[in-house]
Amino acid sequence: MTEAKPVTQTAARPVPTLPDAQEVTEVQHYTDRLFRFRTKRPQSLRFRSGEFVMIGLMGDNGKPLLRAYSIASPSWDDELEFYSIKVPEGPLTSKLQHIAPGDQIILRPKPVGTLVHDALLPGKRLWLFATGTGFAPFASIIRDPETYERFEEVIVTHTCRDVAELTYSREMIEGLKEDDLMRELLGDGIDRLRYYPTTTREESPKMGRITTLIESGELFRDLGVPPLDPAADRGMVCGSLAFNLDIKALLEGAGLREGANSEPGEFVIEKAFVG
Repeated sequence: MTEAKPVTQTAARPVPTLPDAQEVTEVQHYTDRLFRFRTKRPQSLRFRSGEFVMIGLMGDNGKPLLRAYSIASPSWDDELEFYSIKVPEGPLTSKLQHIAPGDQIILRPKPVGTLVHDALLPGKRLWLFATGTGFAPFASIIRDPETYERFEEVIVTHTCRDVAELTYSREMIEGLKEDDLMRELLGDGIDRLRYYPTTTREESPKMGRITTLIESGELFRDLGVPPLDPAADRGMVCGSLAFNLDIKALLEGAGLREGANSEPGEFVIEKAFVG
């Protein structure tokens, strides 16, 4: 397993030079493909946990190069956190992966997205299905007290190729269960927040694609919960296009209907990050 590198602390604030500039306060690299970073939060920015914003850097042509990034921090946080992949030839991430505390990024303060509580009907159990950096919006949602006001149980499934790629989600959930304020929400002796990590390439305690584990019923047997039921279950989905479509088919096959901000349903999918 690749160990997480030490967190780099914040540096002195530079003079703003970018449009909608925000200062980077912290950077942590997990693997050669994944890292997270935090920035200062504009005082005027209000968002719902699970939404995304456009962030970026100046391109080689002198124009802003922007991409949609889920805000991984909860809506009450004083800073903004983002979780990113590194693409060596990627127009943005090839540059973004080299940012350091004190640097600036462009952050357009207009949050939007479908992975929000308002797009779901009331239910008993919330499923958060993620692959790779698709966990980012769920890092926000599982730290939002409203989540536990709306649902009795929250189950996070996170599928990656290798064990090291699960580090961010694993450390996040372990940390929440040790946090005094979160423990009040989660309840003593009651596992209201459950974590189901799987890998598809490297050997781990649970191997396999989550779609396969749903189809076989192994997921539900492992967790001791009944199969998907539109009367009780709600879902949020964030991953690759193929993953989103496969999970959507399984949810609809179980009788769940896709929702939106304008018309809530039993599940929602974030489509902003796939082509």
